Amino acid sequence: MFASDLPLSRTVTDRAADRRGEADLLAVLLDDDRTRVLLVSGGRVVTRTRGRRRALAFFGPAEAALRAPTGSLEDRWAFLGHDDQDRVPGVAPDEVRPDLPAYVAHHVPEDASAALPAGHAWTSLREVGSELSARDAGLATAAVALFEWHVRHPRCPRCGEPTVPVQAGWVRRCPADGSEHYPRTDPAVIMAVVDDDDRLLLGSSAAWPAHRFSTLAGFVEPGESVEHAIRREVREETAVVVGDVEYRGSQPWPFPASLMLGFRARALSTEVVVDGEEIREARWFDREELRTAVESGAVVLPSGTSIARALIEDWFGGPLPEDPLGDAWGRGTAPAEQTEHAVEADRVAAEAPAEDEARPSDGEPTPARGTDAEPDPAREPAPQREGARQRKRERRPASTAEPASTAEPGPTPEPGPTPEPGPTAEPASTAEPASTSVPAATPEPEPTPAATPDTASTPESTPDADPVPDPRPRRGRRAAPASDDTP
Repeated sequence: MFASDLPLSRTVTDRAADRRGEADLLAVLLDDDRTRVLLVSGGRVVTRTRGRRRALAFFGPAEAALRAPTGSLEDRWAFLGHDDQDRVPGVAPDEVRPDLPAYVAHHVPEDASAALPAGHAWTSLREVGSELSARDAGLATAAVALFEWHVRHPRCPRCGEPTVPVQAGWVRRCPADGSEHYPRTDPAVIMAVVDDDDRLLLGSSAAWPAHRFSTLAGFVEPGESVEHAIRREVREETAVVVGDVEYRGSQPWPFPASLMLGFRARALSTEVVVDGEEIREARWFDREELRTAVESGAVVLPSGTSIARALIEDWFGGPLPEDPLGDAWGRGTAPAEQTEHAVEADRVAAEAPAEDEARPSDGEPTPARGTDAEPDPAREPAPQREGARQRKRERRPASTAEPASTAEPGPTPEPGPTPEPGPTAEPASTAEPASTSVPAATPEPEPTPAATPDTASTPESTPDADPVPDPRPRRGRRAAPASDDTP
């Protein structure tokens, strides 16, 4: 698996960019009963269950407008393309496109409501991406990315006036100065760092629960090559020096606008010293150590939709065990042994006589089940660097409070050590559109071309939200991409 097999990189539709400039294209398509409309809102799409897996739900134009009546034609609708019969991206100058149904996305604001049929639900693309067919994954990713851009860029960056969507939803034009603005994509590197003993380096973001681990990641800065960004990010976060890098594949990560560039990187040094600000802990794992840690719940890896998971399993040589907690990455649940210990402690406390509540504890606390009384030096967190900020803090009088640092403005990122970079935290989403029950929608017609079997998708151990990295920039650099799976 890799490259085109990454969950959100699979697409088999013809984007038909040459049609976006057609006059009244959206109006024409919404008058065609064959047009298939998908609903999108805040990183979520409407899905339905088909057999044992979920699929995108499609509606006719009239039904979509009735179920989610919001905004003007230009503001809330976007043309996504057609089925691609030859499965070759793009259309040659001498090629004649067959008359096939079009796909259109309809945006539902997060504070609006949509009346969904029974059996339909709003589903996070992070959660469902690896389950969708290649066609559905490509359409959902494009729709989420496009409307994340529209929501975050409503004004002209030159003069500040509100802009209006044109080109069937793919461009915003400023009525005041006539400038045109296009969807942005921020390149971010994410890397599986491997040493001479073929061990993998994983990190845990300071913003995550201690048991979450992922590959390291970070944004590519202006004037920087991706190779330089890889070596810089790894050294800044863990002090490990990287030599050769090998490109493995890329995947869009529209939360809100990253393109994750995946690499295998060869470590020239192995001593780990974390920065303590973006990365709390980083460790080397051999395959048996990682498999055992994942099976026990002591380590929780990113979801199957992320490129981080794909990079880890590419190194591992196959799928890793499923998360024993079911959704520890998304819920931030504690490792299994910690959870069991906490449950047992609560039970004992509840059964204890009331008079014992104020009695001081006898002896040392019992270690959590499955852990050793003495800490294992090999598992001790990597030391943290004593930077100028820390030394300055130690010299400052105790009475002087250190001013809080202001987060650097900018789009939320996606890297950090985790899986697909994820330094910047994903903006908190407002309540998802309410779905009220309505008569069931007519079954969705299958695409005209024969569907090719889905490539195996990377197993996902958890749902919605690969961990969100620490949004605080450090040393004046941009925070990592907001990928749930990058530290």
